[in-house]
Amino acid sequence: DPASVRDMKASATSDLTAGGPNLAAHAFKAGLVDECHLFIYPVLIGGGKPSLPSDTRAELKLLDERRFSNGVVYLRYGAPF
Repeated sequence: DPASVRDMKASATSDLTAGGPNLAAHAFKAGLVDECHLFIYPVLIGGGKPSLPSDTRAELKLLDERRFSNGVVYLRYGAPF
């Protein structure tokens, strides 16, 4: 229920997290996502579960990036809703 989540966001004293591909997709589509944090690991795996359903699209703005010595890259995006 997007209205309930908006109420939770308004009264939250810390960040809220949406996890899982389907819940995250609903949150993006409802305009509830302010930021998206991604850690990219330098490993290729053939197959697996996608991060989001294929019908989900969001235009994001890069806010921050960091590279770690082990090859991991951290990306922080803002969602301009």
